[in-house]
Amino acid sequence: MELYILFGTFVALLLIGTPIAFCLGVASFATVLYLGLPPLIVFQRLNSGISVFSLMAIPFFIFAGDLMVRGGIAARLVALAGSVFGHLTGGLGQVNIAASTLFGGISGSAVADASAIGGLMIPQMKERGYGVDYAVNVTSLGAIIALLIPPSHNMIIYSISAGGKISIADLFTAGIVPGILFAAALMLTAWYVAARRGYPTERFPGLGVVFQLFLTAIPGLVLIGIIFGGVRSGIFTATESSCIAIVYAFLVTLLVYRSMSWGDFLVAAMAAVRTTAMVLLVVGCASAFGWLLAYLRVPVALVLFLQSISENPIAILLMINVVLLFLGTFMDMAPLIIITTPIFLPVVMAYGVDPVHFGVILVLNLGIGLCTPPVGAVLFVACAVARIPIWTAMRSIWPFYGAAIIVLGLVTYIPAISLWLPSVFK
Repeated sequence: MELYILFGTFVALLLIGTPIAFCLGVASFATVLYLGLPPLIVFQRLNSGISVFSLMAIPFFIFAGDLMVRGGIAARLVALAGSVFGHLTGGLGQVNIAASTLFGGISGSAVADASAIGGLMIPQMKERGYGVDYAVNVTSLGAIIALLIPPSHNMIIYSISAGGKISIADLFTAGIVPGILFAAALMLTAWYVAARRGYPTERFPGLGVVFQLFLTAIPGLVLIGIIFGGVRSGIFTATESSCIAIVYAFLVTLLVYRSMSWGDFLVAAMAAVRTTAMVLLVVGCASAFGWLLAYLRVPVALVLFLQSISENPIAILLMINVVLLFLGTFMDMAPLIIITTPIFLPVVMAYGVDPVHFGVILVLNLGIGLCTPPVGAVLFVACAVARIPIWTAMRSIWPFYGAAIIVLGLVTYIPAISLWLPSVFK
């Protein structure tokens, strides 16, 4: 009966449009009252869920990414990607994906990527004859790359949800090859769709221009190396690297590019505060919800249930992926990571799946959910930038979904894609 109250309350509130944090919090509170536990325990779990030092990296990376967007670093990365990839079939589509890959190595946020890159690329693509649905599809799916390329906020949340026992440096490293593979698959799909629709290509500007744009983009590219290299080498933690990213971004935009005004700085700071408040409220409420799942022994019951269905790891991973893809269409990513990690991680580990490998599977899977209605935050952002209804984009997004599912399958069933690079640094 406890599970009926927990999930029933959650689903009922979700269906009537209640914000996800309140769905999780109220469902947890109702279940605790039914169990006769002290109601204070919900607030204790909420507080302990956000009182984690590693979580400080998330607002700092968000702030650093916003500083770079408003300080012109994102625009320079787009210009560099345009000079290299613009001459390919569907040139601006290729540029969009390449720019998302570069900017993802700075922002770590799919929503920030969709907003920044979409704001720069979608108007240009519309102006040069590209279908607006194509521009939105490329932008939204390309933004998922930011979830895999370090510094990924969601990799940090996964590590914390797993009890803090999984190395964030290993997770950052494990996402690089899948991120590049996903970018390549999207670029191939963008080329195929553009070729069928007869979209234009851009003129190759010449190696001299490419080199000049590369020089102007170096400060932004250096930050990628600082973040990854520092964390991977152990010079500083993920939280410390996020603080360094803010200082570096501020100095570059203020002293090198001289494009940061006091007003831009205040707007970036307020945007980071709002985003952080929303994220931490969701994380705290999801922590209370996840604690109740563990208290009610849901992970143990799920392991026994799946073992009764099949002992084949291939079948188990397939079922877990299907469940996660379904859940990702209804819930945002951060609460899902916190809720599902304690449930599914013991299951996959019982079948010999490496927890770092599963982290990449989980993040990529739920990232696809960010581009899937009814709660597809990234797709909504891209459609808002393009000013089109979400269903206009949905009618032609299927080739890009297909590429994402293929990469998810490869990452799931070929562990070396995720685990090879971390093994190199051991």
